Amino acid sequence: MSDITGAASIRPTIARGGAFYRLVWKWHFLASLYVLPFMAMLSITGGLYLYKPQIENWLYADRFYVEAQETALPIAVQIAQLDTFVGISRMRAVIPPVSPEHTTRIEFNTSQGVRSYAWINPYTAEIIAVQARDTMLMHQVKKFHGELLLGDIGTKFVELAAHWAVIMLVTGAVLWWPRGAQRLRDRAALPRPPKNQSAKRGFWRQMHLFTGMLAVVLVLPILVSGLPWTDVWGGGLNKVQEITGTQSKSLRFGGSVPKSSTDTGEQISVEQVAAIAAAQGLATPYEIRPPRKAEDAYWMRSASVNRYAQSELVIDQYSGAVLARVDFTDNPGVAQAKSLGISFHQGELYGWANVAQNTVAAVLGVVLSVSGFVAWWMRRPRGSLGVPAAPDAQVSWPVAAVIVTMMILLPLVGASLIAVLALDWFVFRKLGWFRGASAPHAAE
Repeated sequence: MSDITGAASIRPTIARGGAFYRLVWKWHFLASLYVLPFMAMLSITGGLYLYKPQIENWLYADRFYVEAQETALPIAVQIAQLDTFVGISRMRAVIPPVSPEHTTRIEFNTSQGVRSYAWINPYTAEIIAVQARDTMLMHQVKKFHGELLLGDIGTKFVELAAHWAVIMLVTGAVLWWPRGAQRLRDRAALPRPPKNQSAKRGFWRQMHLFTGMLAVVLVLPILVSGLPWTDVWGGGLNKVQEITGTQSKSLRFGGSVPKSSTDTGEQISVEQVAAIAAAQGLATPYEIRPPRKAEDAYWMRSASVNRYAQSELVIDQYSGAVLARVDFTDNPGVAQAKSLGISFHQGELYGWANVAQNTVAAVLGVVLSVSGFVAWWMRRPRGSLGVPAAPDAQVSWPVAAVIVTMMILLPLVGASLIAVLALDWFVFRKLGWFRGASAPHAAE
């Protein structure tokens, strides 16, 4: 979103801009070198994942739906058929059909320990399909979006890109704001198709300015709402929540889950658990985790996309008594905000309007990346990266305070900045890399 091209008449003015402007320009440029490829990737994969339900309904219609019949078989019979068919080493979850046309979905570990899904015809117990979770298309899209399919190492690269993307957009907003004789309406104008070769440079510049302006409004909130998922920033937030007692009350991933009142007796069925959930007013679909031990209890939740409807129940596996209930509103404000932010990030918070908004943001992310690269490529001096010149004067203490604050709020920015400064001092300076040109064009 930076002013990466411009008329020759304003070049000297920009080049002689204040130390703050030139510092912001250089930060924006260097952040963009790392961020733009990731922003394009995150925008494409995130945009695809917004349509996960529609894509999976199209891809897997033959396993999601069956012809409705009069009477369904007990889910226990369906599970037994699955165990015979492929072998179950661990039962993870049962998702009962939400309508007579839906199949039963089972999440389990195979006898070889592979985490998998199975879709079962509830009327015949026919195993329609079994597939490893990691081979599901949208699961792979999600993994690529979050970790580049590289595990913990990939997660750090993506998080680092997200941190620097925040800085790129903030610095871009500073650079976008009109200076001197520039007018706000010109900065915010739609790019006009170029009439000739010489006009292409101005077209890509204005495209970058225009999409960058919109990206600050639409993309920046998505970046911030995704930070709680990350290892470093999200892990730090989790520690703060633990210290302040504001963590989620959910029992989904552990905690003090109550046990059944006895460790003997006849276990109630999954259907009975679903009936108890319906009587408790839980919204479908249900995710039910059967007990693994004789003293354990059923755990279940509403898997509704509406966060306020995502209640959890712990049910005695013998008596059917509700041992615990956790509603969304039982969570502290911080935990609720974190959950709602994730819902917004996934396009679930306010229905199709949220999906449409995030889709526009995804398109902006791709266009911003492409236009930034093309505009830079067209303006850079031949044989050079065109790195903006750093300010000659020392950075003032307010600017230093802003830098330190960003390093605290975005820890990976601080760590990477220290690493880059060390490389710059000990390596790049000696090799002459990433040096800003002294000519007026350098800060254009």
